[in-house]
Amino acid sequence: MTDIKVDQIEKRFPVPGGALDVLASVSFGVESGRWLTCIGPSGCGKTTLLRLVAGLLEPDAGAILLGGTAGPRLGRCAYLPQDDTLLPWRNALDNATLPAEIDGRSRIDARHEALALFERFGLRGFEALYPSQLSGGMRQRVELARMFLSRREVLLLDEPLGALDPLTRLALQDWLVEVWTELHRTILLVTHDIEEAVGMSDEVLLLTARPARVRERASFAEWRRPRRRADPRMVSERARLLALLAPEVVS
Repeated sequence: MTDIKVDQIEKRFPVPGGALDVLASVSFGVESGRWLTCIGPSGCGKTTLLRLVAGLLEPDAGAILLGGTAGPRLGRCAYLPQDDTLLPWRNALDNATLPAEIDGRSRIDARHEALALFERFGLRGFEALYPSQLSGGMRQRVELARMFLSRREVLLLDEPLGALDPLTRLALQDWLVEVWTELHRTILLVTHDIEEAVGMSDEVLLLTARPARVRERASFAEWRRPRRRADPRMVSERARLLALLAPEVVS
């Protein structure tokens, strides 16, 4: 089953004196339980694409289907934007259970589920700490735990590890792959990091400069995980994608 289907969507924004074309006839699909990562030049519309799938924006043309159906999309996916979205007045556990409260689920059941997930996410013992008391890596784990606790089958992640230091980022890349392998949700990830895209994903979608079009879709689904960053295939594919991306960046 296809969890996400994007069909010939276009998006433009009004600017003084006219309109800014951001996305031009973009089409792709993501099968249930698969991981697709979108890369492209800065400002090409990757975040706009995620916001469209999440239902925060509507396309000017084309269609977006979730689970094979059209209609309102808002609330049907779990969306993690670039900015830190933890509420500073709620501790880690209460931040994680927020989606369950919004959905009207039992608070007691949600806390039990969150505690089990905190154990799995390496957050045991930090439940009562507030965001200001957590490291950047721990805050990201809490945000990701909140996404999984939302019980949405489709997860939309916009540069979730981009603000972390290199060592923490590498550790959380491996950790996130382990969690996804276990829980097997459908993921659409946006990143600027080509190594991250190739190392984590089933497929990579390469967008052109704005107005963005799909330039290539590369598959790594047959590559076993975990993937070694020094693997010659990884090195070769990073170089190939970078060579495709570089002219778009400077143009």
